[in-house]
Amino acid sequence: MRVEVVAIGTELLLGQIQDTNSTWISEQLATIGVDCYFQTKVGDNLDRIALAIRSSLARADGVILCGGLGPTQDDITREAIAMVVGAELEMDQSMADQIAAYFANRERAMPKNNLRQAERPPGSTFIAQRKGTAPGLICPVGNKVIYAVPGVPYEMKDMVQRAVLPDIVKRSGQTKYIGSRVLRTWGLSESGLAEAVAGRLEELERTKVATIAFLASGVEGIKLRITAKGETQASVETVLGVEEAALREILGDTVFGTDEETMESVVGEQLKVKGLTLAVAESLTGGLIASRVVAVPGASDYFKGGVVSYATAVKREILGVEEDLVVTEAAAIAMAKGVAKALGASVGLSTTGVAGPDEVEGQPVGTVWIGVYVSADQEISFARLVRLPPGDRAVVRSLAAISAMDVLRRALSS
Repeated sequence: MRVEVVAIGTELLLGQIQDTNSTWISEQLATIGVDCYFQTKVGDNLDRIALAIRSSLARADGVILCGGLGPTQDDITREAIAMVVGAELEMDQSMADQIAAYFANRERAMPKNNLRQAERPPGSTFIAQRKGTAPGLICPVGNKVIYAVPGVPYEMKDMVQRAVLPDIVKRSGQTKYIGSRVLRTWGLSESGLAEAVAGRLEELERTKVATIAFLASGVEGIKLRITAKGETQASVETVLGVEEAALREILGDTVFGTDEETMESVVGEQLKVKGLTLAVAESLTGGLIASRVVAVPGASDYFKGGVVSYATAVKREILGVEEDLVVTEAAAIAMAKGVAKALGASVGLSTTGVAGPDEVEGQPVGTVWIGVYVSADQEISFARLVRLPPGDRAVVRSLAAISAMDVLRRALSS
């Protein structure tokens, strides 16, 4: 079965909002074995939305429309579907009552425009809304189908998982179980990963027991998605386990986690298991590491705090850096040790370097020293030099933050 995605909204074409919805939806389609060959973005224009729907239906078995289901005049997805199916929208009183109850329960007056959200093409069914006011739609068109979901990501994800994917599976007649597992990596380029696992890919091409896809994820590294199909969930999980073990054998500690694990959640778990606490001293990353660490639930169990030592004077007066130059190995080690001592942590992690746009101390943009100090069974301290690609300052800082956590992860694993 083939399904396309059409993202609706002029703001997408103007670049005011990034279309992350289409990417997420296509990932979900892949997990149920559905091909998505085309994705389309279209502005808030009735004729052009209808054209996009017709074009998608001409190529695929179904189309998922994302956005344009709100109550305002530029929310015209429902009208476009009606144009495609050649029928007038009709008011569904039951849905109108539900929307009115939504506002009444919150003791708010309902604008009349919200009743537009209770309209649907004949023969279509609503997808119940659990997180807002705009219901989704499932609209059969001959032997094909149109799905419409809101553009708000958390509303969209709820409807896709709860209603759209199960309906697609039902219509496709899919009786096999399809499962995926994602390995998250850091330290190798996409081409480097592909070269490393080339032999495994050749083996899977021969046996057809599973597939492997590379998913570049920007500053979060590169993901390897393993997908397998079988008669039962248990049989699929067995295949996924075998393939994960084979890839880990090849890639070693380049793999830092699976599925929804993040670098900071993995490091946090290591600290908890070892009974260690963490403090961070950040220069060029300016608090990015601390922000990521505290985003993990339960981080208070192991995270003491951080010092944003952006100024050289702070490095010297608070962290005890004695060197004249601060983009150095010695400075990174002193910062890591200094912040651990200052905040009473057993582990210190530091970053010092050059985010750009200009050189510092004769060092080029992208130069990053990462310091690690650990006081556990024995006291250790070291620093690693990382050369990041020069360019956008924000990207350099983000890459430096995750690189620092990766250096700590590997140190705690040894």
